[in-house]
Amino acid sequence: MPNPKRESPAMRYPLPIRGLHWLRALLILGLIGSGWYMTGLPESDVATSSFLYPNHKQFGVLVWMLALVHLALRWQYRKTMPSTPPALERWEKVLSHAVHRLLILSTLLVPVLGYSLSSSFSQSDGIPFFFIPHLPELLPKNDTAFVVFQTLHKYTAFFLLACIILHLAGSVKHRVMDKGEEKDVLRRML
Repeated sequence: MPNPKRESPAMRYPLPIRGLHWLRALLILGLIGSGWYMTGLPESDVATSSFLYPNHKQFGVLVWMLALVHLALRWQYRKTMPSTPPALERWEKVLSHAVHRLLILSTLLVPVLGYSLSSSFSQSDGIPFFFIPHLPELLPKNDTAFVVFQTLHKYTAFFLLACIILHLAGSVKHRVMDKGEEKDVLRRML
């Protein structure tokens, strides 16, 4: 006998999107944490230059690629994706859609800016990607451009973190503070 508490599949995101959502969340939070940590260390620190920076770069490229896969999956499943719960207030729907779009844009933009800063930095040893020692450099070496890309990468990463905090706050609000399951958006992603 089916469990009456279990939602119908139309009320949840498709499994590939749910899995990718949680994988990207872990990777992005790990990248923000490692970026924050490694930029606070002295540049002469061997662990920073030989382990943290190369891994930050390759996982950043991976996040960018997964963001593209996410967009492709959203397109593929566009007809079966759950709609915004009708019980949400208009301002909640507008804010939710805006935050989701900004999250998608940021997960595409932050890695591109990181790639650009690494490409333009004259002291960069390249961008590894797991079994590929060096990905092609996108830009010529230019330390002035590097400073610009470094600043943009930093502040867009902070902006991404702010969007993540808003996303989490909205999920918690609907799960804990709102009464009734009709506003609980988190269960669609579980």
